[in-house]
Amino acid sequence: MTTLRLISSMATKALLADLGALYTAHVPSIHIQLESVGGVDAAHRVQAGEAFDGVVLASDAIDKLMASGHVLAGSRADLVRSGVAVAVPAGQPLPDISTEAALLAAVLAAPTLGYSTGPSGVQLAKQFEAWGIAEHIKDRIVQAKPGVPVGTLVAQGEVALGFQQLSEMRGVPGITVVGGLPQAVEIITTFSGSVAATSTQPEAVQALWAFWRSAACTALKLQHGMQAA
Repeated sequence: MTTLRLISSMATKALLADLGALYTAHVPSIHIQLESVGGVDAAHRVQAGEAFDGVVLASDAIDKLMASGHVLAGSRADLVRSGVAVAVPAGQPLPDISTEAALLAAVLAAPTLGYSTGPSGVQLAKQFEAWGIAEHIKDRIVQAKPGVPVGTLVAQGEVALGFQQLSEMRGVPGITVVGGLPQAVEIITTFSGSVAATSTQPEAVQALWAFWRSAACTALKLQHGMQAA
């Protein structure tokens, strides 16, 4: 039995668990040990030299790890594309977010706004800057701690309008997912796998990425609210 130790951000936790089960059903000699934490924490642990075989993070984070030599050059494999969704507490009226103007109005009307420390949060903060409202709404922002789903804060009533990857919103009790962002301002993150520089089994990791990129995994990706990259 060969064990592959992987680390990922929370956005792909549930998906990778299911993809891992699918792979080991095809290749029973492989055991996948997956740990999912906040994306920033995951990158820091890889940079600190902790022994992993594979890393799954947003593509820009993978590229930074590659530039610093913490994952192997040329080993990036784009796995999924994930969009940001909007959620409100269950039972609350659903805001109109069908257009950029409608979304902006919903943001301005919300007493509290929540997003993550991950790539979706970074991009959303840039959008608020682009709209020219960042200073106006800064006191209403509730940023989830690394590894804490925004949906949890929405369910607890700490956030009236929450933004995070759809994959992390799905299945959270106590919230209603309104939908994805309108096309004009949609935020899409590509999540990629790469071989950690500490891996002693790079070929086995590359075989895993190849399977996860194959058509055999497309349906699972869609079930988790993502698309094949």
